[in-house]
Amino acid sequence: MNASPAARLLRRTRSLGQRVTAALKRKVLFRYRLVLITLVMLAVAIGAGAVWGPTGWFPPSAVILNVLAGGLLLKRKSLAFLLAVVAAVLLFTAFALDVGRVGPGLLVTIGVTAVLAYLLSGVRERLGVQGLSGERMLLELRDRLFSQGKLPELPEGWGSQTVLRQAGGSSFGGDFLVSTRRGNRLELAVVDVSGKGVDAGTRALLVSGAFGGLIGSVPSGDFLAHCNEYLLRTALGEGFVTAVHLSIDLDTGEYLLTSAGHPPAVQFDSRTATWSTADAKGVVLGILPDMTYAPVSGRLRRGDAIMLYTDGLIETPGEDMDAGVERLLVTAGRLPAAGFAEGASQMVDTLSRGKNDDTALVVIWRS
Repeated sequence: MNASPAARLLRRTRSLGQRVTAALKRKVLFRYRLVLITLVMLAVAIGAGAVWGPTGWFPPSAVILNVLAGGLLLKRKSLAFLLAVVAAVLLFTAFALDVGRVGPGLLVTIGVTAVLAYLLSGVRERLGVQGLSGERMLLELRDRLFSQGKLPELPEGWGSQTVLRQAGGSSFGGDFLVSTRRGNRLELAVVDVSGKGVDAGTRALLVSGAFGGLIGSVPSGDFLAHCNEYLLRTALGEGFVTAVHLSIDLDTGEYLLTSAGHPPAVQFDSRTATWSTADAKGVVLGILPDMTYAPVSGRLRRGDAIMLYTDGLIETPGEDMDAGVERLLVTAGRLPAAGFAEGASQMVDTLSRGKNDDTALVVIWRS
């Protein structure tokens, strides 16, 4: 059946629009050329206004805004042309006006700004983003990392508390957690990427997505082995990764615990009101192939709790790790009186005071 004239016209109009859009994108008109033309015209207008415009309305220093905008929006070649125009405008202004209005201080300020803008443009050009797109991407990745660290809702009779703090107050760090709930089973892993702060945060962003996918799709006992294979296969094994994986049956409280070079988990026994360490051990991830990780089994009864954490909570330079674990056990002994939820943050405040390291802590308890 033949299409109506209106339908044919609509298709032709859509096809023409797509061709025009593709041509404009190939010429990068909207992204760069129009921006470059606009910034060049503004620089020229500032120079002309400084010479012939009302006094005080067009200061020569206003070209700094052009330079900054160019660093955000232009590629390096286009920015170099803009900087040449700005230099010509300043020379023209200096000769047309009193030289004191374009003195050495202003020239040095604009020169330093131009260098920073050029470096900024180079970074954005390599990333393939302009303007504030790069910052938005990082913010989205950071928010995804944080949302991934939120534990799933637990059934009645169970509680949890998570504390994540990055070194130096950064939004990114090498400590993170991934979790999922499959029916009556909670799967949780606390991971520590070597390094700290932003340096480790970039690797953590990559690793967290992979580990988050694995934790919900592989058998509990094989999770760390698959993580190790992934790190070696993708060449992300530059630097090591430690992790502890906990799988809890939320009906019975029985759990499996596996560790890959991670500090020992600690469990609270409500019958004796004491904390003790679990014996799960294993080689760090991303170093050796074909590793297996033997699980340790246990059970959380009513009133019991289990705590997973990273070494930033217990590690002190020049001190044995066992001493840090003992200090953790002593501090954790105050948790039941304060309540697991409120006491977790207090414990992190106490143990990480004076340190500059990424820290993660997760407490799961059965009420």
